[in-house]
Amino acid sequence: MFSNVLVGVDERPGTRDAIALGKHLVARDGRLTLAHVHAGDPWTTRGSSPAFEAAERERSQELLEAVRVDAGIDAGLVWTGSPSVGRGLHELAERRRADLLVVGSCVRSLVGRVLVGDHTRDALNGAPCAVAVAPAGYAERSVVLGEIGVGYDGSPESQHAVAVARGFASEVGAKVSAFEAVSLRSEARGAAAEIDRRVEEARERIAALGDVEPHAAYGDAAEELALYGASVDLLIVGSRGYGPMGRIMHGSTSLRLARTARCPLLVLTRAAESPGDFNDAEADRETASAATT
Repeated sequence: MFSNVLVGVDERPGTRDAIALGKHLVARDGRLTLAHVHAGDPWTTRGSSPAFEAAERERSQELLEAVRVDAGIDAGLVWTGSPSVGRGLHELAERRRADLLVVGSCVRSLVGRVLVGDHTRDALNGAPCAVAVAPAGYAERSVVLGEIGVGYDGSPESQHAVAVARGFASEVGAKVSAFEAVSLRSEARGAAAEIDRRVEEARERIAALGDVEPHAAYGDAAEELALYGASVDLLIVGSRGYGPMGRIMHGSTSLRLARTARCPLLVLTRAAESPGDFNDAEADRETASAATT
């Protein structure tokens, strides 16, 4: 589980879903912090008056306090101004040294899928830590982490995802399964026997991991993973799309998957392997600074 979880909060229904997922992913002795990004920039007042900035900060504090009471949780509160919600959440995650950022879907869909709007997409794009996305309606579900799924392709990122899944499973008593999507070059796509052989090889690769239930199918990775995700309680993937400092970058398979996942999605960055140490006193000083700037 994660020791320092930052949950993005706003006035939308997805806030409750994000908090519910954050509670499932934070360690028993970990820290949960609710975060809100209001309009403006905490480092400059260009384009806005001090009175406007002060009003926005007050509104953020009131919103966070109301959400915390409604959720009935013991959580820290932090807020900041930024021209972009995603950028603001990333800055808070860095300053708080969070090892996980949790966001909700932008709207509620009829089938309970994650629907990625601008805020959710921005949170995924360029995140300095792991990101979890809660599907719409997650807060109303009776959730038990019985099976944790992993998107697997043999890469170092997917191997790390398996290790994280095993750690979660040992804590909550869940089983781990993994799925590999098989694709072929255009000239070989019509060969049914070749497809069957490749799919069976993928299952064998996963089975060789030992304690992981193997699954594989032929097709587009994001589409097949979304179908597989409907049968698990949490889907973990490693992102190959990185920018500087191991940040998740826009355009990866994980972002496509986030548009259609029916279960919570956890996207790991390279940086997620070594989360920074968390200092309560330092984080509280930064929170006070962000609140009063």
